Amino acid sequence: MQPVEDERNEETDDKQTFEADMKKLESIIQQLEEGDVPLEKAIEMYQTGMKLSKRCHDQLQSVEKQMDRIVNDTGESVPLELEDQQSN
Repeated sequence: MQPVEDERNEETDDKQTFEADMKKLESIIQQLEEGDVPLEKAIEMYQTGMKLSKRCHDQLQSVEKQMDRIVNDTGESVPLELEDQQSN
């Protein structure tokens, strides 16, 4: 298993994708579960994992908010709930 890449640019690199963040988080989890990590490194990895987890969560919430709205034929944004009610 390869060690997790240095996360120094994590907060400054806004171009990180959700998928890349999830891959890093999964790698951290796997390494921590294996238990071969020295305590100080494990704490650092845990903190990095928590930051990645929060960023992924925030990204998912943002997408969820976007999905709550759609653009209808006239270009107006309408809540998805209205679309569902109109089709009944």
